[in-house]
Amino acid sequence: MALETLWSNKLRTALTMLGIIIGITAVIAVTAIGQGTQKATEQQLQSLGTDILQVQAGASRSGAVQQGAGSATTLTLEDAEAIAQQVLGVDRVSAILQQSAQVVYGENNDSMTIIGTDINYPDVRNTHPQTGRFFTEEEVKAAKPLAVLGPTARDELLGSGSIAEGAQIRISGQTYDVIGVMETKGAQGPQNPDEQIYIPLTNMSARLVGNNAVKGIAIRGIYIKIKSQEQLDAAQYQTTNLLRVRHGIYPEKGDKDDFRTVNSADIINTLTSTSKLFTVMIVAVAVISLIVGGIGIANIMLVSVVERTREIGIRKAIGATSTAILSQFLAEAVVIAVIGGVIGIGLGIAIAFAASNLFKFPLVISLWSILFGFGLTFVIGLLAGVIPARNAASLDPITALRSD
Repeated sequence: MALETLWSNKLRTALTMLGIIIGITAVIAVTAIGQGTQKATEQQLQSLGTDILQVQAGASRSGAVQQGAGSATTLTLEDAEAIAQQVLGVDRVSAILQQSAQVVYGENNDSMTIIGTDINYPDVRNTHPQTGRFFTEEEVKAAKPLAVLGPTARDELLGSGSIAEGAQIRISGQTYDVIGVMETKGAQGPQNPDEQIYIPLTNMSARLVGNNAVKGIAIRGIYIKIKSQEQLDAAQYQTTNLLRVRHGIYPEKGDKDDFRTVNSADIINTLTSTSKLFTVMIVAVAVISLIVGGIGIANIMLVSVVERTREIGIRKAIGATSTAILSQFLAEAVVIAVIGGVIGIGLGIAIAFAASNLFKFPLVISLWSILFGFGLTFVIGLLAGVIPARNAASLDPITALRSD
């Protein structure tokens, strides 16, 4: 009887379900998209290594304005060499310089990020040439004008899928021979290795940057690959103390570090926590939408009781009990909520599937989100139907029969 009643009022039933459908769709889709992007971020960071310690040069100041980390020349190549020799648990160390420069190939002229580095960079950052090769130690020592392109940089300069080896590009007016193309890695936060161009550190220092520290070659950062993740915290502690000794920094005297150390495990944990918090916030908004949908069901059911007062009077007059009337109206409310929930779950999964294909992240549909959403719709439908059902069940049959 509940299904027949709802079917005879299709438009009203559909509009009543709309709030529930939107709420459940939001819960399923947002949860799946949030967990999928979180999984993709973790995979990208782990592909670069979870045993990496990064040291950044300090921030320079211009008057009262502090520039970004790495803008000061507080780290040197000798610092990187000292870390490799003196810090326990270190596997490999790679020093880098980084800056934006105009890159020209034929008629193409783009501003790109140039990374000056050494032979250890591919192993430390777990990113290797897909075609061609990386620099050799002899080429780095000789400051050879060589370049290895990220795949996106190759596509923008030479054309999609072009053979890059043997091409000559100009970086800030200097000619470089392309010897390889790196494998695709995808964006990691604000940086995208696929868009970068790699040249020997010594060449970049001599021909592009031109600003050496008082002692040795100034660098912007140091990547340190640790032998095992268990040694990461100890290596970070030793690296910090070693650099303080080398730079004459005494924290007990109030000196501040002119560098910053970050380990990959902290970055992954921070991003994971942020992603989870964002997902919880959006799910909370979706739950509010479900509650609003439940209020809509209650309103429509109250109107339905008023419209069907005479029908209720007839049923009571021929023997229908208050419990039977109560059960019917509760059943109508629950059916509306459950059918709306099923439709919402289907739409939510479809939206998550489309988003994962469009934005290329893993599809993660958690069982708890489906059970939570479905259970919540059932409870909302039950609660939304209680008051209208009680009103219907408590009607006096004689008064109900007299109504128009």
